[in-house]
Amino acid sequence: METIQNFQILWYVLIFVLLLGYSLLDGFDLGIGSLLPFLGRDKEERDTLIHSIGPVWDGNEVWLITGGGALFAAFPQAYATAFSGFYLAMMLVLFALIFRAVSMEFRAHDPARAGLWEKALVAGSAVATLLFGVALGNVIYGVPLDPRMEYTGDFLTLLRPVPLLFGLTGLAAVLLQGAAWAVMKTEGALQQRAFRAVRVLLWINAAVAILYFIVMAAAFPGLTDRPLFYAGALLTLLGLVGLFFSVRRQNDVAPFWESSCSFIGLWLAAGAAQFPNLIKASNDPRLSLTIFNSSTGLHTLQVMSVIALIGMPIVIGYTVFVYRIFKGKTRPSDAY
Repeated sequence: METIQNFQILWYVLIFVLLLGYSLLDGFDLGIGSLLPFLGRDKEERDTLIHSIGPVWDGNEVWLITGGGALFAAFPQAYATAFSGFYLAMMLVLFALIFRAVSMEFRAHDPARAGLWEKALVAGSAVATLLFGVALGNVIYGVPLDPRMEYTGDFLTLLRPVPLLFGLTGLAAVLLQGAAWAVMKTEGALQQRAFRAVRVLLWINAAVAILYFIVMAAAFPGLTDRPLFYAGALLTLLGLVGLFFSVRRQNDVAPFWESSCSFIGLWLAAGAAQFPNLIKASNDPRLSLTIFNSSTGLHTLQVMSVIALIGMPIVIGYTVFVYRIFKGKTRPSDAY
């Protein structure tokens, strides 16, 4: 029994890392998309912003696909409950991501409707980000489940205050991540505008993060006894404080890493509140889907662990390689 529990915990951690990696990497993509009309004053500046994410955005989404595949293979019951119960919300996320993806290509090849495709990019990026956060908030805060582990609520059930706070916190963090990426990848007037956006978003993130940690401490009994919660709060604080001083010094590299540090802190607090649940039952804790009652068998977990041992270094190595190839400032003439 102890052996299978070790593998269940291992796969909880691996899925957590995959989703964290997705939020950090695709987070700045979504942030750039959401901030496009606010940072880019003309077509040349908007081209620069889109070109800064052009070579990497689709590779970043591999982390989400891998995380979803890992959830399906390791915890199939939780996967089935989430994707069937949140069907409408998941379809909205899917359509938002589709429009976001095609809008970047259509904008370049359909100049007559470039403005329309830019609006689709902005809307798709912002809606997907908000709904991802709301979905995470629901599985952590809890949703009504029946004895068959099936979701019994409706779409409006997902839009309660605490999950919405998760969505707004995630959106604020992604916007900050996007603005910090723009600071690192651009120069001149566009970069100065990105610096100003970081300054504004820094205070918004600070306010939202304070509310986020207070609400989590109040909504999840026992959370304040978990060191990981305090580690998350400390990382978020250090990231935002470091960001404040880096922006004052006009450092164009450090803000992205400090924004990422703040984002990781939010995730650590969420992980502390969630473990060992995958989907918490708000109506009866005994119906909750945990890593222990919804996992696949020991043999499958063992085989998957061998595959992950081989595959994860490849994914990480490829990601590092791509970012090294495309490092440096982005200019309007850069193609992708």
